[in-house]
Amino acid sequence: MTERNEQKALELAKRVVGYIEKDSLTEADKKAIHDESIENFNENVNPGWLEYRKSVSTDSAFIEWTDDTESFEDLNGVKFIDCLGGFGIYTCGHRNPEILKTVKCQLDRYALHSQELVDPLRGYLAKTLAMITPGDLQYAFFTNGGAEAIEMALKLARLATGGRWYISTVGAFHGKSMGAISMGGKGAYREDYIPMIQQVQHVEYGNADATETAIKNLQTVGEKVAAVIVEPIQGEGGVIIPPDGYLKRLREICDKYGVALIFDEIQTGMGRCGTMWRCDYEGVTPDIMTYGKAFGGGIMPITGIIARPKMWGEKLIDNPWILGSPTFGGNPLACSAALSTIKYMLEHDIPGQAKEKGEYFLKKLNELKAKYPTVLVEVRGAGLLICMEFPEAEVGYAVTKGLFARQVMTAGTLVNAKTVRIEPPAILSYETIDTVIGKLEEALAEVKAEFKL
Repeated sequence: MTERNEQKALELAKRVVGYIEKDSLTEADKKAIHDESIENFNENVNPGWLEYRKSVSTDSAFIEWTDDTESFEDLNGVKFIDCLGGFGIYTCGHRNPEILKTVKCQLDRYALHSQELVDPLRGYLAKTLAMITPGDLQYAFFTNGGAEAIEMALKLARLATGGRWYISTVGAFHGKSMGAISMGGKGAYREDYIPMIQQVQHVEYGNADATETAIKNLQTVGEKVAAVIVEPIQGEGGVIIPPDGYLKRLREICDKYGVALIFDEIQTGMGRCGTMWRCDYEGVTPDIMTYGKAFGGGIMPITGIIARPKMWGEKLIDNPWILGSPTFGGNPLACSAALSTIKYMLEHDIPGQAKEKGEYFLKKLNELKAKYPTVLVEVRGAGLLICMEFPEAEVGYAVTKGLFARQVMTAGTLVNAKTVRIEPPAILSYETIDTVIGKLEEALAEVKAEFKL
């Protein structure tokens, strides 16, 4: 148990700030950081975290210390190729120099805002975002994390429609705050928090007819539906790609019954799937869209929603704070990162790079699938949101461990235990992709022998 002691807290803070500000660490520094990090996580974060990390390494204590473009390094300079991408945040790479330069310049001007004066970057970002999003999406509201953005989308749908029910999907993942997890489609994340938002129905993902039936039945018995919320591709569900026409059909259904359509593009958006937004693939405009992860360029956390004008009613105009008032939402540092990210993505055609490199990755992965069909049973993806599916969760974990031992970072998906994601930066070179494929083949061969598959 940690005792209150402000003098010791000051001494510790000074030492750690010293580590951060040093150009290089001594061996004694490295040992102290390593040993104390283990102790700190066990005593002051969550002892379960280090147990969780053992799923990919018997040495759970690789301490991340620096990163650059395609990779990150631990304290001792062990370099890992990043095929996890921070669950999608590093689409523009690690510590992208152009985005980092913009944020540093803004940091030298002012970092946070007074809350009362007009902050110009928030306005510029909202306008720029409206220019790169589908249809007539216009009004933006900025938040800090993905679940917070989902909460704003759910609240806006109620304000705009007067409805109280939501239709979500089995296998969905929208975050873990109370509202967001109410929309989630996996029992393990929901059971301990029941009752949550009660007026939620879950239907089969990819089945538009099931969505229409749920809305029609509720309306028949006098219940009003606020929104349908859906991921254009279920990321945490195991990169589940719905049938073509699904999003268009949902749009038609929502228009027919006067229901808001929410697309959760937090993971699929910002170029990740080969188009700027995955809904561009079908040419569909939602009423509300959430975004995040890659939106801050891998430098700053920033998420949010953007909505059509018809959703922005008088209540929001009369009381701008009725939707929410996050202290740090849309702060200048985060907005500068997002503006620079949009600039970089458009200048370097990041969606196009993700599309081409994703196709290359899938071609190579399918060749491995043909060679190791008892280990790698399925490969699927769009752009650089890719997953490998294995016969059992234990097989997938073993492959992940094998890759980690070869300095390639991947991880499973949160809702589907049999799948492992490949979600690297879009700036990943073809040479590095070939290196990853070579290491993956070694891991597959190793696991095939280990499990006698």
